[in-house]
Amino acid sequence: MTTDQNARSDSPAADDPTPPRPSAGRQAASFGRELLFVVVGAIVVSSLLRAFVGQMFIIPSESMESTLLTGDRVVVQKITDFHRGDVVVFEDPGGWLPDEPVEPSGPVDKVLEFIGIPTKSTQGHLIKRVIGMPGDKVVCCDDRGRITVNGYALDETAYLYVNPNGNQVVPSDVRFTVVVPKDRIFVMGDHRDLSADSRCHLADSSTTEPRGYVAFVPEKLVVGPAFAIAAPFDRAKRLRVPATFAGVPPPKDPAPDKPTIEPAGVSC
Repeated sequence: MTTDQNARSDSPAADDPTPPRPSAGRQAASFGRELLFVVVGAIVVSSLLRAFVGQMFIIPSESMESTLLTGDRVVVQKITDFHRGDVVVFEDPGGWLPDEPVEPSGPVDKVLEFIGIPTKSTQGHLIKRVIGMPGDKVVCCDDRGRITVNGYALDETAYLYVNPNGNQVVPSDVRFTVVVPKDRIFVMGDHRDLSADSRCHLADSSTTEPRGYVAFVPEKLVVGPAFAIAAPFDRAKRLRVPATFAGVPPPKDPAPDKPTIEPAGVSC
């Protein structure tokens, strides 16, 4: 009798019943929930990265050729300091961008912009190279036509635009001497003939600031330095500070509260 009870207790039918398999509908619902969690998680992570770490921007014009071409997508770091020679993205300090109607964002554009992918409706930012930091004296030009920063002549041949005929654009047709005020920077595009940069706003008036102030971009408006071209893929590469900027000495005096602009009224 004991043997029979043991035999019955060891039976698979008694102790290891096979669980019923979930229906196809339940499997699909489970997969859908997992996929939703993954998508939502990816959007949250991407949004956090965009807000605090980095963001992508589309190059809208020819002003940074040939370093950056129209339509290039660049990745901008938000947690890294920028220096002379960096290419930076910044908000319009006032009157730099033309008053053009903004292309409305569609539903897809809004989603892409939310997670950090730029669209053609993304507006309000510019991209230039930092030439002068607070306190720097920037002069155009020395007797060889070179921009000088704190008395040091920049060799800009590594990044200035070269025309189709093989001639490199001159560093500047506009002659000026400026001292950059505190908390601001002086920027220029690499395609100097097509860049309405700091040089072109030295005579601008503003309702909130003295004449010429708008030429110097407030540091608080800088999103960050562009460190790489992400697309198109055949142009993907790191963006590095040209070697010439390593030779620029620090300014002799602290950055002033007000900029120096000579001659008064100079502009492009």
